Amino acid sequence: MRVLISAGEASGEMYGAQLIEALLSREATSAHVGTAAPSASSGQALGCPADSKSRLAFFGVGGERMRAVGCDTVVDAKDLSVVGITEILSHLPKIYSLFHHLIAESDIRKPDLAIVIDSPAFNWRVARQMKKRGIPVVYYVAPQFWAWRQGRVRLLRKYIDKALVIFPFEEQFYRERGVDATFVGHPLADLPYPAIERGDYAAQFHLDPEKQWITLMPGSRVKEVRMNLPTILEAAAQLGDAYEFLLPVAPTLDRSFLLNLIGQQKITLVPESLPALRHSRAGIVASGTATVEAAMMSTPFVMVYRVTPLTYLLGKPRVKVPRFAMVNLIAGEEVVPELVQQNFTAQNVVARLREILPDGPARNRMLAGLAQVKGKLRAPQARSGSQQPPADRAAEIILNLGTLNLNPVFAGSRKQEAGSR
Repeated sequence: MRVLISAGEASGEMYGAQLIEALLSREATSAHVGTAAPSASSGQALGCPADSKSRLAFFGVGGERMRAVGCDTVVDAKDLSVVGITEILSHLPKIYSLFHHLIAESDIRKPDLAIVIDSPAFNWRVARQMKKRGIPVVYYVAPQFWAWRQGRVRLLRKYIDKALVIFPFEEQFYRERGVDATFVGHPLADLPYPAIERGDYAAQFHLDPEKQWITLMPGSRVKEVRMNLPTILEAAAQLGDAYEFLLPVAPTLDRSFLLNLIGQQKITLVPESLPALRHSRAGIVASGTATVEAAMMSTPFVMVYRVTPLTYLLGKPRVKVPRFAMVNLIAGEEVVPELVQQNFTAQNVVARLREILPDGPARNRMLAGLAQVKGKLRAPQARSGSQQPPADRAAEIILNLGTLNLNPVFAGSRKQEAGSR
């Protein structure tokens, strides 16, 4: 049974890998009904790539994380990582070429199910083509149409069979507009803190454990980083050598690209965001999934963002929400400061950071607010006592749709039925 899965950016690619793991784990459980559970060394346990015995085969759009769990990425997510209205227009020929390549592969491989993850500009078109071919479509991490362009909800009604949403208010929003949506919890909400101790982390990356650390997260797309990182670096320079500055390299970015922007400034590049955030005193974080990551790691931060003036001019009237930072939207109030466009200056970043770096009321208020946000992002099952992670909940719902039958006997009879029609 083949599954097309399309995740066009760093966060979606991480969620895609988690979902593939959850589906493979349930397949392994189904295959071993009545026998001992598969061991990690069997190659069929959670986190192991699909092997030749797996009845589930994944292909589509993704990156290193999805490839590591067995997905054949016929389009690399790095090639779709653009942001902003004007930036997307300049990349349209390349994006359309990759899109047609994906659809051509789909016509050859004939998937039983399509799962699209976030990246609405690309993925609703994928969903439309799948629907035309009679292939059921699940949208995991549904588009944030509640924030802007609400009229586009009609696309989900038309092309999506099931929407799996990760923010608590989204389920009602989409259901009221005729979309079959279920809140499964945020994929980051139940992540454990990284196991590595601060001292070991400092030794691994040659950091001074006596200094306070600040994590810099300028975005996961090239244009985004070009717009945000220079001002972030200026703020770091103003803060001075009293701090260590860590910059996690998003999977959609090349290390050399970041090094060229950083120049001679002392910034330590690290491979993962969560340990960096967890062991940092604070962060400077671009708007997006990274703000949720910081909240999950209980790291106070300042949210920043900048797009081109034209993109901002065209996009601002369409925005339907009062805040930019996702943690503030979830909380319904300002938990973290938002520095956007002309307010995003090095001086403002430094001033707001200096409020939350020392112990005191401002830092304590932010930590309490981030804790409340984390609680709201947990799936209902987790709040009632179950430990089912969001990816497992999503996998359960997908399998209950009946599109992927992991029982080989029933799967075979289903193919016979399809052939007789």
